[in-house]
Amino acid sequence: MTRIITLFCFFIAQIGFSQTAGDYLEKIRNNEALLTAFFQQMPKGGDLHHHFSGSIYAEPLLERAIAEDFYLNLETMAVAKTKPSGGNWQNFSSLKNEGKLSFYQQQVMQTWSAKDYNGSVPSDDLFFDSFMKFEPTIQGHFAEGMLELKKRALAENVSYIETQLSTIPCDMNVSDLTDFNAKLRQASAQKDEKAATKLLDELYKAIQQKDAKKYATDFNTNFIAKLHKDLKIDDDKFTMRYQNFVLRFMDPVDLFKNLTIAFISANDSKLVAGVNIVSPEHGENSMKDYWLHMVMFKYCHSKFPEVKYTLHAGELTLGLVQPEDLTWHINDAIHIAGANRIGHGVDIAYEQNSYDLLHYMAKNNIPIEINLASNEFILKVKDGRHPFTLYKEFNVPIVISTDDAGILRTNMTEQYVLLAKRYSDVSYATIKQYVYNSINYSFIQDASVKKQLLKDLDTRFKTFEDKFSKN
Repeated sequence: MTRIITLFCFFIAQIGFSQTAGDYLEKIRNNEALLTAFFQQMPKGGDLHHHFSGSIYAEPLLERAIAEDFYLNLETMAVAKTKPSGGNWQNFSSLKNEGKLSFYQQQVMQTWSAKDYNGSVPSDDLFFDSFMKFEPTIQGHFAEGMLELKKRALAENVSYIETQLSTIPCDMNVSDLTDFNAKLRQASAQKDEKAATKLLDELYKAIQQKDAKKYATDFNTNFIAKLHKDLKIDDDKFTMRYQNFVLRFMDPVDLFKNLTIAFISANDSKLVAGVNIVSPEHGENSMKDYWLHMVMFKYCHSKFPEVKYTLHAGELTLGLVQPEDLTWHINDAIHIAGANRIGHGVDIAYEQNSYDLLHYMAKNNIPIEINLASNEFILKVKDGRHPFTLYKEFNVPIVISTDDAGILRTNMTEQYVLLAKRYSDVSYATIKQYVYNSINYSFIQDASVKKQLLKDLDTRFKTFEDKFSKN
């Protein structure tokens, strides 16, 4: 009798009852292959924390370097178009003729990305050092990279990317303004915002007199708009927008000059969604000038109040910096700079008055960009050490993103696999909300474009979820 009942229940389950996508997700929680297949097909909305050069896989970059016969530094695995003076450089054609190409190809792949990472160098060093090594292969080839990213996004059901494409070229001579470096750092050391703002006023006027706007206009017209239009990036299945960014390691005058131009560019172009700041947050200038950078963002916002910006903040962990340096970066990014989104935010548990800060983020709809694979590789932070649950418990809006998929050798699908596998209390409905967050909290300026992306997401989810219903 028991056997008959069991068979009957199995038969009914096969033909009589419907199954939701959420039901199915709960069944496969601990099976990574099944999770991968599930999330590969699930609509994933947008990738909002995305570095263009770090998202291109090493294979096409290396192929390009070989095809164009770049020079390779046999010690560091950096490449150059023309042979630099000093160092052990050899072009790829001679390596091929000597039968050494395969060996160095493998070395390059392991230096330009996390491929076969074995811990021989610190993971954060490998990651941050890789950019300048392959950078020469990026220049002049933005089109190929953009099409690669679009093709990969379409393949895994990603409909929007907000990428940090390039710094804005600028040859403005600011040698007459270098005295401001010491003055600004003195104000910073004293946390004298009034003095810093007065100095920035003078500096801003001087930069405007050097025709800052022309650099922004040239970038918007002859680079961003031209590439975007010529490549037909936007279509009914995919949309891309761009974030300008500045480099933390620069001295104050150069950084502020670039930041001013970045804000002008974002203010004048609907394709430029916002502004960011990058480079290792634990670097010498990054730490020394962090407060000053936040004041600079606040100042530029006062000049261009419609421009939005997300800030890398709290991409730090215990041991990487002194404990006291974990207590204020996210606070300053939000309360001084007025960031619209926060990237990484890994040190939130150490931040001063972290509960108040989390409540503030939730109340003011300041999303956190969660980068699980990145935080694991660079900071060695994952599972219960990762603050994902902390943000979730305080109802801070969450978006899931890749950071640098090429260097990390990951993709958007894997981020959701890691999320579902590591945090079993995150339901399908919550994951779906994160996907919608990635469009709702994007910096897309055109409301009609955002509305269409949300409508498209509705359609995609219906198609996906219908696969799990048995009528």
